[in-house]
Amino acid sequence: MADRITVEVVCATAERQLLRKVTLAAGSSVIQAVEQSGILQEMPEVAFDPSRLGIFSRRVTPDETLRDGDRVEIYRSLTLDPKDARRRRAR
Repeated sequence: MADRITVEVVCATAERQLLRKVTLAAGSSVIQAVEQSGILQEMPEVAFDPSRLGIFSRRVTPDETLRDGDRVEIYRSLTLDPKDARRRRAR
């Protein structure tokens, strides 16, 4: 087993998106990758919530162990409830 892994950390807003590749020790967690990426410092407009993280579109906990090649996604809160959006379109 390799002692280092490389993962991508991504975050997007309506205005921009960032992708950072980080190299971590094998057995590192999702939250460690987010912290090492520096994305949160570069995008202070994102209201970070540790419960809104994923790996390849699958929701995960911050302490989930990463594998080489994973893509960690930082999700942002919805600006509009999908049910409200459907109601507005129906009108």
